Amino acid sequence: MAALYGLLYITMVILVVPSCFQGSNARLHNHKSKHHRETRGMISEAPAPPAAEPPAKSFDIDNSSSDPCIFDVTAFGAVGDGSTDDTEAFRSAWRAACAVDSSILLVPSNGVFMITSTIFSGPCQPEFIFQVDGVLMPPNGPKCWPKKDSKRQWLVFYRVDGMTFRGAGTIRGNGEEWWNLPCKPHRGPNGSTLPGPCDSPALIRFFMSSNLTVRDLYIENSPQFHVKFDGCEGVHIEGLSINSPALSPNTDGIHIQDTKYVGIYNSMISNGDDCISIGPGCSDVDINNVTCGHGHGISIGSLGMQNSEACVSNISVRNAVIRNSDNGVRIKTWQGGMGSVSDITFDSVYMDNVKNCIIIDQYYCLSKECRNQTSAVYVTNVFYTNIKGTYDVRAPPIHFACSDSVPCTNITMSEVELLPFQGELIDDPFCWNAYGEMQTLTIPPISCLQDGMPESVHETISLQCL
Repeated sequence: MAALYGLLYITMVILVVPSCFQGSNARLHNHKSKHHRETRGMISEAPAPPAAEPPAKSFDIDNSSSDPCIFDVTAFGAVGDGSTDDTEAFRSAWRAACAVDSSILLVPSNGVFMITSTIFSGPCQPEFIFQVDGVLMPPNGPKCWPKKDSKRQWLVFYRVDGMTFRGAGTIRGNGEEWWNLPCKPHRGPNGSTLPGPCDSPALIRFFMSSNLTVRDLYIENSPQFHVKFDGCEGVHIEGLSINSPALSPNTDGIHIQDTKYVGIYNSMISNGDDCISIGPGCSDVDINNVTCGHGHGISIGSLGMQNSEACVSNISVRNAVIRNSDNGVRIKTWQGGMGSVSDITFDSVYMDNVKNCIIIDQYYCLSKECRNQTSAVYVTNVFYTNIKGTYDVRAPPIHFACSDSVPCTNITMSEVELLPFQGELIDDPFCWNAYGEMQTLTIPPISCLQDGMPESVHETISLQCL
């Protein structure tokens, strides 16, 4: 009898042990699920429409130091039928995979997995991969959200240094019911809001982590921000497709704050708010070959809310396309803030039917009740080079509204050519207390930009950020 029990125990263990590939040439082929839509395309200097859908991807999992181990969530009890709560199976798979070198936590392509709000904590062993090849989603709206769970976040990755989050599958946000809460800005009369609960979860959040890679996923319909990085350092984002409707409120595509050394490459984002938003405490951010569809464009800010200090520096946006958007490239700050925004480059950006193509707004406010204040976040060394395309004539294509007391300085314009998408040319860009130079003739001409420097430059303001 003892022998029989021993045999049964060994059999049960085998059922949950991860499959570890033997040999250095092992490969895991992960085919795109039927829910995944690939929409990425490369952007040349003269941007063209996105390329046709490429074939399904497969990922190498070769590792020179050790053979990778695959922890399939279904081996830990995940059902993947779209309605069963698979949270505990994912947590068990995480604990097992996180403890093993060169492991892969696999969400297989043949399932739709629903899990509730979860914090996946590290540290994990080196070269850990979380691979989503199927569909992964939260409960469907606030009525289905467990009362014990936070309504401000869904997937949180905490202290996961060196992790890769990738896959050929879909992260489905199920955000529709959240967008329709009465408190949302489009629900009341004439775009107003109504009383009621308003917390909505950010879909994916990376917190206090370093050396992260996020790539090749399709992410859709988040209740609020799609992907958020907070307190991170060393982030590589590539090949993401993010999509939600134009009227989905506060659904920023990629948001970073208090995060340094970030690269965002070869991605396509269409959503209801900022395509990419850069918050306070960010520096050394490189954005290249990104296409933004309907939404609010690429934004630095908002900064300085509630008289806070904000420091943002060394941001580069290159080879971008922005289409049918309320804004193009924007810097937005609240009155009363402190700190600085410095060394910002927008280079080779193509606009297609964009309302406010180039905008610095130091009077940013979400209501009519914001009062004038003397302090402001200092904006300096902003370069606009090779910005071309068409604008929506309902707003001036260039708008520099700088603080009365803290002017914007060292704004440089070169090869800026913006023509109306339809209608008459607007030849009166708006400037207020903005200083800089036009290195080439600009269309429309920016005669309101003041030469040189103001008599009193608030150099002490930028020192706050050193």
